[in-house]
Amino acid sequence: MPSSLSNSASPNSTSAMLAAIPSVDRVLNMAATQALITEYGRNPVLSALRALLTELRDQVTRSHTLPADIFSEPVINIRLQSALQRTSRPSLRPVFNLTGTVLHTNLGRAQMPDVAVQAVINAMTRPCNLEYDLDGGSRGDRDSLIEPLLQELTGAEAATVVNNNAAAVFLALNTLGLRKEVIVSRGELVEIGGSFRVPDIMSRAGCRLKEVGTTNRTHLKDFAEAISVKTAMLLKVHTSNYAIQGFTASVAEKDLAGLAHKHGLPFMVDLGSGTLADLAKLGLPSEPTPQESLANGADLVTFSGDKLLGGPQAGIIIGRKDLIAKIKKNPLKRALRVDKMTYAALDAVLRLYRDPERLTQNLPTLRLLTRSLTEIETAAKDVLPIVALALTGHATVAIKPCQSQIGSGSLPVNLLPSACLTITPLIRGKGEGSVLKKIEQAFRQLPVPILGRITDGAYCLDMRCLEDKNTHEFVSQIKQLRLT
Repeated sequence: MPSSLSNSASPNSTSAMLAAIPSVDRVLNMAATQALITEYGRNPVLSALRALLTELRDQVTRSHTLPADIFSEPVINIRLQSALQRTSRPSLRPVFNLTGTVLHTNLGRAQMPDVAVQAVINAMTRPCNLEYDLDGGSRGDRDSLIEPLLQELTGAEAATVVNNNAAAVFLALNTLGLRKEVIVSRGELVEIGGSFRVPDIMSRAGCRLKEVGTTNRTHLKDFAEAISVKTAMLLKVHTSNYAIQGFTASVAEKDLAGLAHKHGLPFMVDLGSGTLADLAKLGLPSEPTPQESLANGADLVTFSGDKLLGGPQAGIIIGRKDLIAKIKKNPLKRALRVDKMTYAALDAVLRLYRDPERLTQNLPTLRLLTRSLTEIETAAKDVLPIVALALTGHATVAIKPCQSQIGSGSLPVNLLPSACLTITPLIRGKGEGSVLKKIEQAFRQLPVPILGRITDGAYCLDMRCLEDKNTHEFVSQIKQLRLT
């Protein structure tokens, strides 16, 4: 029988139960608690213990009843250990992304390839030549770590990197368009995640927005008629997170570049996501590339590092050498610069693009996006019996076709064929929604949370992003699934 921490028999009154709750010192001196102190440290254990005893006192005062074994040493130790495990977990935790959105903004977007992970570890654990020229033996420029690679892969004259694409756009506009007008099509005044809007970024950058055309149709003459002595540049924003279909018209990059250069103005393209690969050759929907924009005459191109590129969060600016030099002299460049870990990861990812034949094998983003339907269905079949067993009496589990989306504002209307586990509650009609929420919560509360989506009366787990290397971890924790 478990030993009791109480000196009295079963408490039968509120005062007796409160008296039975052990003191902090008494619990701290127990062997089991000492073991927890060794593992977690005295202060965390003390804090968790005080919170637990306060909770027990509140419980007694509120309900006037408690199970007889609630004060036993094993029970208190289990509850204390559980509390310590919760509070000691890191805030940033790995999850299984089975939502059907591959580049999920809320889940960290692109996964890093192993070579990038190792490069980051090296940068974090050892001194490195972040701003040191090893050839010249003098202070160096951190952009020189990745500029040659970007020049090689895109054909750009120069390049620089900041902490995300919004910062890249902001810095370029602030440098070249301060207190002047920047002309952009009304149909390209996009809003990106987190309610950040192109007009707001332009305003904060100190530019005056000159919008031309209409929401669905803009012509070259609209830009031509808007140019004045106040004009700083022409800007084209790739509408990567939405699509306007039907009666539409937009101005081609080549035409805008020609118009801008005729008037001695720079032409800038904001690609938003950005990819260095020809996605059409990989069987994916086509997406414009930075190298294409440069070939079309763009003087500056900005794009993200952590979307279709498959790298770390970063904003990349490529283009004319003289314009990049001006941007790098802007005092805000230092405020927006990236650290050594980002450079290390970005360098490793860019090097993978030198080997296009093996790019889909080595780069997780493209590997997941090009994964075959057969492979996805096999993954679903492998885990179906385990999930179905864990949900016996609560729901049925079946494999059904579904569609994945690329995510993070990339190719918003293009979907990829996939397969998912659909978990359908046995209760239909009234109470069905409540059960679905409990199922969703149960998966979310596993040691490594599993995140899916509720749709059409079922909880769906899209198997596109569950790779073989993660299947064992996924399966091993399913037995801990608890529906309350």
